[in-house]
Amino acid sequence: MSKEQNVASQWQRAFVLHGRPYSESSLIVSLFCEKQGAITAIAKGARTKRSAQKAYLQPFTPLLVKFLGKGEVKTLVAVEPISLTLPLSNTYLYSGIYLNELIQRVLESEVDCTLLYSEYLLAIQSLASQELSIEAVLRRFELILLKHLGYSVDFFHCAGSGQKIATDMTYIYYPEKGFVASMMNNKNVFLGQYILAMGHLDFLDKETLNCAKQFTRIALKPYVGSKPFKSRELFSQILPR
Repeated sequence: MSKEQNVASQWQRAFVLHGRPYSESSLIVSLFCEKQGAITAIAKGARTKRSAQKAYLQPFTPLLVKFLGKGEVKTLVAVEPISLTLPLSNTYLYSGIYLNELIQRVLESEVDCTLLYSEYLLAIQSLASQELSIEAVLRRFELILLKHLGYSVDFFHCAGSGQKIATDMTYIYYPEKGFVASMMNNKNVFLGQYILAMGHLDFLDKETLNCAKQFTRIALKPYVGSKPFKSRELFSQILPR
């Protein structure tokens, strides 16, 4: 076995996105790591009665972790909680589960995610405190995630003319091009003032939030595919009928 395989990684901050039983005594966990992105790791013995790891390896618990191995599946060798699990409940909980699903689908491994990790932590803290609207928290994170993925969008200039986006003009969004001024009726039409607000991550009104939701669903589709999100199915079950 090589030296690289024998030496554990340095401590780094992480969150569990999802976990499931592995053999009779272990867990396999999907981690969102600050310095290495999406990591799958086996927590050996974590399901035994004497192991404290099972209590720690839960979603929304800020962790410090170490693991070893250079294959797709690592071995978790140490885990410590930084703080108590952030308390999410009801629709805020399902929104947190959605963020976890989203990250699992799109994030690559062995990629430094320092800025995205900080935004995820902020999003979970905001959902736990319930001080901001759920929609504002989700839309901000989705837009920052798109930027992390390299999805380049100019929210401040018309892709057709190069002129600045005008607040009172309407624009069609073309995924491969950007926002283009148009008077046509189209499902991808956005008013300039809301495009600018998205660019500034300013979600103070319902109309901007609706436009941001419309935009992020278009932009994220190539990354997430057509498979339904389980969190959305859970959320729909508690909506008033």
